[in-house]
Amino acid sequence: MTLRKDFLWGGAVAANQCEGAWNVDGKGMSTADCMVASHHGVQREFTDGIIEGKYYPNHEGIDFYHHYKEDIKLFAEMGFKCFRLSIAWSRIFPNGDDETPNEKGLEFYDHVFDECLKYGIEPVVTISHYETPYALVEKYGTWRNRKMIDFYLRFCETIFKRYKNKVKYWMTFNEINVNGFFPEMTMGLRIKEDENRNQVIKQASHYEFVASAKAVKMGHEINPEFKIGMMMMYPTFYGETCKPEDQLCAMEQIDKQYYFSDVQCRGYYSNKAKASWKKEGVVLDITDEDEKALKEGVVDYIAFSYYNSNVASSREDVECTDGNMVNAVKNPYLKASDWGWQIDPIGLRIALNNLYDRYQKPVFIVENGLGAKDQVKEDGSIDDDYRIEYLKAHIQAMKDAVEEDGVDLMGYTPWGPIDLVSCGTGEMQKRYGFIYVDRDDLGNGTLKRSKKKSFDWYKKVIETNGEVL
Repeated sequence: MTLRKDFLWGGAVAANQCEGAWNVDGKGMSTADCMVASHHGVQREFTDGIIEGKYYPNHEGIDFYHHYKEDIKLFAEMGFKCFRLSIAWSRIFPNGDDETPNEKGLEFYDHVFDECLKYGIEPVVTISHYETPYALVEKYGTWRNRKMIDFYLRFCETIFKRYKNKVKYWMTFNEINVNGFFPEMTMGLRIKEDENRNQVIKQASHYEFVASAKAVKMGHEINPEFKIGMMMMYPTFYGETCKPEDQLCAMEQIDKQYYFSDVQCRGYYSNKAKASWKKEGVVLDITDEDEKALKEGVVDYIAFSYYNSNVASSREDVECTDGNMVNAVKNPYLKASDWGWQIDPIGLRIALNNLYDRYQKPVFIVENGLGAKDQVKEDGSIDDDYRIEYLKAHIQAMKDAVEEDGVDLMGYTPWGPIDLVSCGTGEMQKRYGFIYVDRDDLGNGTLKRSKKKSFDWYKKVIETNGEVL
């Protein structure tokens, strides 16, 4: 078995990290617009609205809103078969609960998709990617309110019908399992100290599951050719030792992630999920109609992000790495990135096998990459061999999963084909791209685009369908 002839090579971005133009052409404020810049080791602050004197890097991003033609042309030069991007909900429905959509917002994505299709690039669209109209936070508490299902479905119906002949591949929510530990970012939740955190998160997640399932069913009715997937962050977990308690700990950690994918891929909550409710004192509002919807709206494929693996330990006095989104024990056998993310290509192969074996649905790697500090030489060139080395090893592991293990893999879209604002820290110096953007952590710079060494390398990878690495 080799990679499909129609393998979807490309790259992935999110609207809130690249578009900018945060209040242009009728766009409303989103939760991502309230994220303050930070740095390595310090979690970003979410403010209540915009506070004067604080720096919000997402407001301008890399101004993809005005540079999309130039950027997509560069993606086409690399030979992209697809481009994963998201639609900013507040660009289409500024307040989230509006009766009618913002035409200017719809037109923008028409132009972006047309530009992609001009070069034979398939748009792969994430419907909700870490941003929710901020008005929904103030008015409804976002996803803690069942009304959110209808608001989300109105958004989905609008974009499904508008782009039914331009977009084939969709994902309902980005990294939905991150709800479990960072719901402020994923769902815009504001949880009070005296609340049962698990109760709030799991109830909100349930409403998202129902919304996703109903969107899948609706999408297939609007265009039976649509392929609609779920998307999760996949953190491969190893037990620190062969001590049974460590192995149990690793199992428990990954089960917390499967809680989310199980519902979307199988259409029901597992016995283990239900057992967790009892343990955590969680009582969910689940109707018969909800259960029917979950069964009827199972996803077509599983998309996931993979950057690093994690170690689980039953010991309390262990050294943790601060880089991984899931704060986990340091692995002495692995190197780490400048931001402490542990580099493990074999972990990607394990992730692919685990997901495909568990669900028997096509899988799609929609994020993978290395955040690093790039140095621009006097002649303007950027030698990012470290990025090439990282990606090469992960693509080889991906190929091994297909060729040796028989995994059905749809495509590969490394994160950040162009430099953009870091999600976790709001930095620009944490660069992922094949394309350099002249902008720093304080918002200074010309926004000029330039190719890194990895640009031509990735072009060759795509050209040979992964045969030349």
